[in-house]
Amino acid sequence: MKKLLLLGAAALALTAGGAAAQEIQPAVAYDLGGKFDKSFNEAAYVGAEKFKADTGIAYRDFEIQNDSQREQALRNFARRGANPVVAIGFSYANALEKVAKEFPDTKFAIVDMVVDLPNVRSIVFKEHEGSYIVGKLAVMASETGKVGFVGGMDIPLIRKFACGYKQGVLETKADAEVFENMTGTTGAAWTDPVKGGELAKSQMDRGADVIYHAAGGTGLGVLQAVADAGKLGIGVDSNQNAVHPGSVLTSMTKRVDVAVEKAFTDARDGTWTSGFYSLGLAEDGVGWAYDDNNKELITEEMIAAVDQAKADIIAGKIKVHDYMASNDCPF
Repeated sequence: MKKLLLLGAAALALTAGGAAAQEIQPAVAYDLGGKFDKSFNEAAYVGAEKFKADTGIAYRDFEIQNDSQREQALRNFARRGANPVVAIGFSYANALEKVAKEFPDTKFAIVDMVVDLPNVRSIVFKEHEGSYIVGKLAVMASETGKVGFVGGMDIPLIRKFACGYKQGVLETKADAEVFENMTGTTGAAWTDPVKGGELAKSQMDRGADVIYHAAGGTGLGVLQAVADAGKLGIGVDSNQNAVHPGSVLTSMTKRVDVAVEKAFTDARDGTWTSGFYSLGLAEDGVGWAYDDNNKELITEEMIAAVDQAKADIIAGKIKVHDYMASNDCPF
């Protein structure tokens, strides 16, 4: 949290005005998959719940069932006095741009996309940095030198995860193989665990013994398949180590929970800023999960290696390629 407060220099830092605690009515609009997807949306839910527990201030939320509900959800929140309103996922961008213009006095935030308006806070993450770290762990844990990646919707954001992961693998073991599959090209790609399991099985048939997913609810099928096969999975966004204890090597954590909690807290405290925030390893915006569920899988050598890699990335000694900056992956 403290590190996030230091991001003003990197943000546009346009003050949108304060609000007393009793005046705010925070709200969250989740992406497809719902707030209990054990991944991206659930991280947002955890952040909202923490704010509620710490402050006693209730929040409202909504789980969309299809893309057409995005604009309606945001507008309904704003009309009913919700403030701030946090939209979870890049797919809200068009709807938010329209609604935020209609309600200039309402504070909005969006995760994973930039909407350049004076009343919008845009929060993005350096997923490629966290993915590099878990790629290093994956190939160090692999017995075959073959690892996999299963993405959800085939979009540049998910390619960003995949490319950072591949770089981490190949810069650790140059002769390793990385298998990569995307689940689909529509929003349904986030909610198809059966397809996720099938893709994981296909990669394991080719020799992969560690598979990383960035696929929302679809990824639960990936983790189930690798656990059933006695292989290792890597979770994403939330800490998914406990989904299959002993079969999840680690999780690439993306602190959507902190972003949501901070948006609510800043609105309550009168310290809200709009603008652009980019959170990576240096800001503790991404990382890897280590706990009782995976400690037997992680060696001291692995910990030392990823600690060094993290330090080198923060110092600029390792440049992790950002797929979205060039729309390509050289690995």
